[in-house]
Amino acid sequence: MKLTDLIRPNLIAVGVHVNDWQEAVRESGRLLVEDNAVEPRFVDAMIESVKEFGPYIVLAPGFAMPHAKAEAGCIKTSMSLITLTEPVEFGNPDNDPVHVVAALTAKDHSEHIGALSQLADVLANDTVVDELAAAKSVEEILKIINSYIE
Repeated sequence: MKLTDLIRPNLIAVGVHVNDWQEAVRESGRLLVEDNAVEPRFVDAMIESVKEFGPYIVLAPGFAMPHAKAEAGCIKTSMSLITLTEPVEFGNPDNDPVHVVAALTAKDHSEHIGALSQLADVLANDTVVDELAAAKSVEEILKIINSYIE
């Protein structure tokens, strides 16, 4: 499964306003709920995971990837991506503040590995989070992602 199989246009939102990290997670999760990729309880599970384990989901400067276990309500493997109008603090001193949030839901332990590998390649570029954060449209987001994986 490729990254672009997971992040489809209807799972991207640009310029989302949130007040804190929990709203950022909720907004990224809302797209997954609307796509029937997860049950609403999955969004709560993503927030509880951060509360329990800390801001480990802030994987790179400015980039967070909330997720939860499949049993928390995953219907199909997917990923949403939102950019924030104003960055928010998750409590990760190395990688805060966060501008881009990509929520992941995976039905099993292997289906999404190829996509995550591609995401790691994308994030290896120091400017990509800033490029994504500055994007003005869904099409621009997809173009940026594709430029790093092709």
